[in-house]
Amino acid sequence: MYLLTNGKLVLEDRVAENYELLIENGCISRIGPQGEMDNGSVPVIDAQGGYIAPGFIDIHSDYIEYMASPRPTSILDFKMAIKEVEKQLVNQGITTMYHSLSLYKDSFFSPKKIRTSENVKKLADHIEEINSGSSLIHHRFHARYEIDNVDDVPYLMEFIKQKKIHLLSFMDHTPGQGQYRNLEIYKETIKGYQEMTEDQLEKHIREAQQKEKLDLQTILILCKMARESDIPLASHDDDSVEKVELVKSWGTVISEFPIAIEVARAAKAREMFTVAGAPNVLLGGSHSGNLNAAQAIKEGCIDILCSDYYPASLLHAVFLLEKKYGQKLWEMFKLVSLNPARALGIADTYGSLAPGKRADLIIIEKDDKDDFPFITAVFVDGNLVSRLYYLRR
Repeated sequence: MYLLTNGKLVLEDRVAENYELLIENGCISRIGPQGEMDNGSVPVIDAQGGYIAPGFIDIHSDYIEYMASPRPTSILDFKMAIKEVEKQLVNQGITTMYHSLSLYKDSFFSPKKIRTSENVKKLADHIEEINSGSSLIHHRFHARYEIDNVDDVPYLMEFIKQKKIHLLSFMDHTPGQGQYRNLEIYKETIKGYQEMTEDQLEKHIREAQQKEKLDLQTILILCKMARESDIPLASHDDDSVEKVELVKSWGTVISEFPIAIEVARAAKAREMFTVAGAPNVLLGGSHSGNLNAAQAIKEGCIDILCSDYYPASLLHAVFLLEKKYGQKLWEMFKLVSLNPARALGIADTYGSLAPGKRADLIIIEKDDKDDFPFITAVFVDGNLVSRLYYLRR
């Protein structure tokens, strides 16, 4: 049991000052005006005037790949990598992480050994294992399946049957569409990985565009299996209204990284949840020249922010959207808590501060000098899993 006091509660519809929150049996049991609860012998956590907010639910991040394989040919112990990465994630406010592991056949951009089917399977097994053991946060497996990976369909089917996947998205990184519809940007991106002549670039593009891909019937079978196992479906880099309509017909509920504002609007109009990267907000736009996340949020076209490749971005993007773009803070917190919970079908238990929900929450303070937010306490399932004390000089 804990009583959290002297903080500003980030609720679903407002930021409530002079309120406090009681945690009992792993859940939020009461929220009420400050001073009205008789805490008795319950330990009191003083929020120091900071924000008491729901823990972040990160729907898409491949950061675990870096921790497991910091160099393309270096593969570290996977269980150690998960244990080490959660120490970072918890202190960045992430209490539930959907680790986005990519199932490529081959990739010009990602020659990493970590992305072989064998290693992805091992890492997914460890994610499942750690949830039944000791951990600081909730770990989940977001399977990202590249549609030119025709060889691993049986493996994906087996993982769906075993319920080891918690979110399934289909990807297509073929140049000339999706994220890389602008071939000039695609070429510049490739040059960042390897020096190539114009002729070599053109040859690579032709070969990539001619690859065999999953046929529609196989995709539909996989989608049906996922739906029957209550695994949410996501699309990736939707680049047209027609593609949104297509993936919606598969039962897709989440549109990750729509590449333009009109595509995001189309997904919203079809009652899909839309996702953008929090680094996009911090950088002031997409590194691929696509949708500007902050602008799309202002226009009500983005529901969810994910950390993508930089876990610390969630916390900073939320406050930047309020400070720089004039958004309501409690609404921005929904982008990283309640909205992803709704998209993933777990909002009855997680995602907001409400009596009866699991006590996954964080305390955030702000530095008086540079105005940066920082996290001082994290609770997961009502347990105080992290407490940081900053030196104040």
